[in-house]
Amino acid sequence: MIDKQSPIPIYFQLVEKIQKEIEQGILKPGDVLPSEREYADTYDISRMTVRQAITKLVNDGYVHRKKGTGTFVNESKIDQPLQGLTSFTEDMRERGFVPSNRMLSFQVREASDYIAGKLNIALGAQVYEIERIRLADDQPMALETTWVPCDVITGLTEEVIYDSLYNYIESKLGLAIGSASQVIESSIVNEREMNLLSLPKGAPVLLIERITFLADGRPFEFVKSRYRADRYRFRIQMSRS
Repeated sequence: MIDKQSPIPIYFQLVEKIQKEIEQGILKPGDVLPSEREYADTYDISRMTVRQAITKLVNDGYVHRKKGTGTFVNESKIDQPLQGLTSFTEDMRERGFVPSNRMLSFQVREASDYIAGKLNIALGAQVYEIERIRLADDQPMALETTWVPCDVITGLTEEVIYDSLYNYIESKLGLAIGSASQVIESSIVNEREMNLLSLPKGAPVLLIERITFLADGRPFEFVKSRYRADRYRFRIQMSRS
């Protein structure tokens, strides 16, 4: 119930209640939420307070509005811990999803000054450039562009990319993957991403850049990804030193 004597704002209590119902499966993906009037009558609160709570749930990616129809529960987000270095394929399989790729482009090209700087290679050195959509259970999760230096990771093919780049590096080439540096920012989907990721105009995306290194310190991968913020979130465990 809503505790009107609590120092916690009423709208936030409603947010937590609805979130809990979603996380416990009481409200399932695709379910329509009760109307603002129903929530207001049930908890004896104002419709403005209900609207504030629903807006926060929309902004946080738990629900979405359909004009003239109602507010619907979104598919649950994939929770990705930031500790540890794993591939998208490994992450999805660990969570019980079937990972796959939709290849948009696979080519060998000369590294620009920007890419050469990221991979610590000579300007004009050959790199594999791979653009693909990453899917889980056939649902688009991310638009990803990857650059890999040809003289570091040899023999790369589209077939390898459809399986797992990391598995190929470790199992076939016998190289050890060491560490990565990653930056995450927020943005709004552009028109191309809307079409490729099945997102509405103005939807949020997570922009991720990662440079991954072999155990000997050589960078072997530079990745720029745009993840659906309505389906993906990152979690980190911190302790006070």
